[in-house]
Amino acid sequence: MKIATLQNDGPDGGLVRVSDDLRAYTTCKAPTLQRALDGAGFAANGQDEDFGDALCLSPLPRAYQFLDGSAYVNHVELVRKARGAAMPESFWTDPLMYQGGSDSFVGPTDPIIGEPDWGIDFEGEIAVITGSVRMGATRDQALEAIRFVMLCNDVSLRNLIPGELAKGFGFVQSKPACAFSPVAVSPDALPGWQDGKLHGILNIDLNGEPFGRVDAGIDMTFDFGTLIAHAAKTRHLAAGTIIGSGTVSNKLDGGPGKTINQRGAGYACIAEQRMVETILDGTPKTPFLQPGDRVQIWMDDADGQNIFGTIDQTVEGFA
Repeated sequence: MKIATLQNDGPDGGLVRVSDDLRAYTTCKAPTLQRALDGAGFAANGQDEDFGDALCLSPLPRAYQFLDGSAYVNHVELVRKARGAAMPESFWTDPLMYQGGSDSFVGPTDPIIGEPDWGIDFEGEIAVITGSVRMGATRDQALEAIRFVMLCNDVSLRNLIPGELAKGFGFVQSKPACAFSPVAVSPDALPGWQDGKLHGILNIDLNGEPFGRVDAGIDMTFDFGTLIAHAAKTRHLAAGTIIGSGTVSNKLDGGPGKTINQRGAGYACIAEQRMVETILDGTPKTPFLQPGDRVQIWMDDADGQNIFGTIDQTVEGFA
């Protein structure tokens, strides 16, 4: 099943079911995705209409909570290596996770708004929406609670992060509202879904040029069952909780110089490319996002069919 939330006069939009080819939608009896997750179900209620990404809010426009992990530990290792810091061995066995803002996600075609000197960056991620999860749930129980899978652009303001982390209390200003793909897909409708991981190439274009072709499955250290169980260790998770994977990252077996045309090549954020530039040359070269820059994030199936629709955002400065 594929679902989306269309824009209307309310903050939670209107829930629809989307055809497999993303060309048509049918309204649902449940008015919103949260109502459907709470038990109203996903029965259709109407005739087919033409579907398009620009009609959409994020599938769950606001959520009870958004917890973002670092499931791709290779990304964390590169960050620390670039600044000459050793990585604790526990990072490979105990997931990192923070609680982000969830009261108002931006739509998949809404602009990214920020000041250039904040160091605006995109982060291509995978995310899941859960049903209710009891406190202390096992990994297997957590996997059973996954209702939908989607893509995420977790915007980060890189130049604000060091000051916040130095306070020892986590992200606030450096993590503005993120965007999710127009369409969310149930695990049983995803051919690349296996054992709590989404296998497939996450595509990221910057200003119409390939930036990343990153394999989402091969180097994911912590699967979503493990991430959800970690989040639920000391709390219940309400239906409608969103769990993010963190930046998708690949170990480049041939070294950081692999070309964009190779499988698992490039990067899912600018910061990681800058890290590799620092490791190789002693200084980063690639600039962070500037007003007018356009970021597109999507994933195709084996037949080249777009699975989730496309996150397509342009950077705008404050008016």
